[in-house]
Amino acid sequence: MRETEQTAKTVEEAIQQGVQILGVQRDEVEVEILEEPSSGILGFGSKQAKVRLFVKEADLPKAQNVLEEVLRLLSLKGVVDYVKSDDSVRFEISGEDLGILIGHRGETLNALQFILNAILNKGMEGKKTNVSLDVEGYRARRDRTLQILAEKMAQKASTERRSILLEPMLPNERRIIHLALQNHPYVTTSSQGKEPMRRILISPKDSAKDKPSRGTRQRTGQHSRTSYRSASSHNR
Repeated sequence: MRETEQTAKTVEEAIQQGVQILGVQRDEVEVEILEEPSSGILGFGSKQAKVRLFVKEADLPKAQNVLEEVLRLLSLKGVVDYVKSDDSVRFEISGEDLGILIGHRGETLNALQFILNAILNKGMEGKKTNVSLDVEGYRARRDRTLQILAEKMAQKASTERRSILLEPMLPNERRIIHLALQNHPYVTTSSQGKEPMRRILISPKDSAKDKPSRGTRQRTGQHSRTSYRSASSHNR
């Protein structure tokens, strides 16, 4: 744990000195006042303020224990590991028959990840930790499924010259679609609606009009809603 002790005429001055030395913001530290300042008598016996500053850190072992307790309560056998980088931490649960932790299209997994974020970022207003949780490599498989879906629906939108409205997705899933198609020559993407029903609309660019069409014609401005069912939704 990074910490420092500082003395100054006032407590606030000592805190500011410590913040500068640690290279952090004021709300990223916890402060312990070791000595209050005293003016003494007629200038004699005066004392400076003395403080100890601790840089706030995410309680990773606590979050790990929470996940292990979830496994125990559900009578599941698994191992919880995590990898910490600068401002993020990735938790991974490995084991067998862990589909219940994933849920339909990752809903349970995302709920657990939300809980971890709440635990690790409590009282960390100045510096948030980006927390991610995966179970048996589900997210990588889901990401790939969404990338394939993006390409397929982009082809459909550009070929049939009409907009395609996807099913509601979580923000991180919409981001994958947007990134997959951000440099696509024939379509653009946008988000519509409000959470939790926010959807992605894949629309043909003007340049797509010059692309040979294999689909049926449709009136301008009309779009269709497309549903899909990914293999990953079966959760193994």
